[in-house]
Amino acid sequence: MSGALEGLLVVELGSTIAGPFCARLLADFGARVIKVEDPRGDTLRSMGAQVQGHSLYAASLLRNKDVVSIDMRRPAGRNAVRRLIACSDIVVENFRPGAMEAWGLDYPSLAARNPGLIMVRISGFGQTGPYSARVGYGVIGEAVSGLRSIIGDPDRPPSRVGTPVTDYVTGLYAAFGALAAVAERHRSGRGQLVDAALSECAFSLMESFVPAYARLGIVPVRAGSRLPGAAPNNLYLARDGKHVHVAAFGDPVFRRLCATIGAPQLAADPRFANGQARADDAEALDAIIGAWVARHDAAEAERLLTAADVPAARIFSLPEIFENEHFRARGMLVRTEDPQIGEVTLAAPVPILSRTPAGVRHAGRPVGADTRAVLAEVAGLAKEEIDALEAD
Repeated sequence: MSGALEGLLVVELGSTIAGPFCARLLADFGARVIKVEDPRGDTLRSMGAQVQGHSLYAASLLRNKDVVSIDMRRPAGRNAVRRLIACSDIVVENFRPGAMEAWGLDYPSLAARNPGLIMVRISGFGQTGPYSARVGYGVIGEAVSGLRSIIGDPDRPPSRVGTPVTDYVTGLYAAFGALAAVAERHRSGRGQLVDAALSECAFSLMESFVPAYARLGIVPVRAGSRLPGAAPNNLYLARDGKHVHVAAFGDPVFRRLCATIGAPQLAADPRFANGQARADDAEALDAIIGAWVARHDAAEAERLLTAADVPAARIFSLPEIFENEHFRARGMLVRTEDPQIGEVTLAAPVPILSRTPAGVRHAGRPVGADTRAVLAEVAGLAKEEIDALEAD
């Protein structure tokens, strides 16, 4: 299987989520990604549900990669990594700022041997600034970004999304930055640094609030399932105890919603006649819509609203996704073989490209599965050199 990024060689030095996810995106779309992993295994391998002692999460995040085991704390290990990077297009790392420099793997030194090298650096707070030396996982960057302050219900402490969303957002930005640098390299022939900070990538999701605070002093607050400033855009409890989200804040779609719930007069009601009025009186509007949804089962409410071209959906659980015809038709659940635990089902790569789509070539491999092959084929080490590294 080939892909849009076939021909790019990527060395991944990252661990846990943000770095490996960034490199995984590149691998899904055809780049050859070599994951350099501590001999004890990436922390990722201990995360999530396990089967026979092996992480199902790792089966997904490490998919499509060559897995190489090298101890970078030893000079010989760093030299081996240096040789891999010398012939690579991109290197992805998410150590604390200063670690690469301490190992003699700073960008100027690497670029001196490989001027076209693009180095993607993912960290909690960036490579510069007063916070740069602080340790930080995605959720810590999320806290500093302000994003955490608006997640959850207003009468409760800030909540969190049950997945490492900031790590994923940062991985996306980092991969985008890498490919932007690749595009620029076509003109200049030179590589560059991509500095992706977890805190800043989370802060970017606060985009709509920044000018509002700067100009009007508006401080965003937690609003639960409602989206402030756009109504109706909220969650409603159905008769069967399930929830339906309705997003009908534009004027035309709001008129369709009113007709569907048997209250066409609401579209002309001064309280709801335009978007600003609806946002100002969202609580009253939610009560009316909530009363209608409460008289229906969630699936029926979704069917009626969807038939009227009103954006609405019941809240799907994972079992419902596995049974859903649309997810199945779009190929969003991919079955593949894991070398350690047999068949696994993984979320498919997105987005879908028409000519050179991404794909799942294999699940994540065991620690060190490709070490000898990669050091020989890519780094050009002789068998005797690899034997000496293995003995060390």
